[in-house]
Amino acid sequence: MNLDHPLARTAVAAADDTLPLEVRRSAVHGDGAFATRGLPRGRRVGVYAGRRYAPGELLDQPWDNALTYLFGLSDGTCIDGGEGGNATRHINHSCAPNCAAVEVTAEDGTLDVVIQTLRRVRTGEELFLDYALDIGDQSPEAYPCRCGSHLCRGTMAREAGPDTPTPPDSPA
Repeated sequence: MNLDHPLARTAVAAADDTLPLEVRRSAVHGDGAFATRGLPRGRRVGVYAGRRYAPGELLDQPWDNALTYLFGLSDGTCIDGGEGGNATRHINHSCAPNCAAVEVTAEDGTLDVVIQTLRRVRTGEELFLDYALDIGDQSPEAYPCRCGSHLCRGTMAREAGPDTPTPPDSPA
C-alpha cells in the first residue's frame, strides 16, 4: 500500500454507505466484485473490513493452504476479510488494476484500507487490485497470476524494483 498515493490525499467520499459493487463468478478467479454502476476515477468503492489481528498474531492461525482474504497494514496489523468482512474481499488481482488500496488513518487512530478507482469503471466491469504481494525470499512462480492482461507479469508478487532486494540466488 502506498501511503503517498495521490488518491490518499484526494479521497472522494461515497455518496452513501452502500458499496457500489456486487459479487458474482469471475472469469479470473472464483468470485469477483463487479461495479453496479459507473464509477468515476478517484471514487471510493469501500473500506476493506474484517477481523483485525495484532502483529504476530497470525502466526498462531492454522491456515492449511486455505483461501485467505488477508490485508497487511504498515503498522504490522492485518485485516482478515474472511471473518466479518464485506464484498471488497472479492476484488481479485490484476497486473492492470482499475482500483487501488490506500491505507488511511481513521478518526479513532486505527489504520483502514480504502479501495478507490484508478480510472473510470463501467457498470458491470470487474474491479481489480494489484495485490503486489510481499513474498520475501519465496519464488514469484509460487504466486501465479491468471489476470490475462497484456501487462501480466505472471505473478501476484510485487514487481522487483530498485527498492526491492534481489533474492541471493537470482541474477542481478
